Amino acid sequence: MATRPQTIAHLLDQAGEGVTARAMFGEYAVYEEGRVVALVCDDRLDLKPTAPDRALLDAPEGAPPYPGAKPHLVVGPDLRDESDALARLLAATAAALPEPKARPGRASPGRERPSGPAGRAARRR
Repeated sequence: MATRPQTIAHLLDQAGEGVTARAMFGEYAVYEEGRVVALVCDDRLDLKPTAPDRALLDAPEGAPPYPGAKPHLVVGPDLRDESDALARLLAATAAALPEPKARPGRASPGRERPSGPAGRAARRR
């Protein structure tokens, strides 16, 4: 069963500013500060396991979000409905994860590639 759009809309509403979601492979990745902090698969929020998350969750339950995946921490429906607690949990996860790596061949944010003949020549090199 795929995640329903209503689930993502509710989650983003509860999570607050700076949290986004992106559809991936029929399910969703949840981002904060440019970092993937959780996956939403089959309407279930699966948080990347970090030390701060284990401290914030009373009894973290681990389960893979999809077959073959590493175990993630399952966030129960009661916590998903608590806006402040969910925002703290996602922020703690983002802070504990490393900075995203720059992808080669892409312009960094705020930096534009030259366009026109000069830009095409630079991209061919």
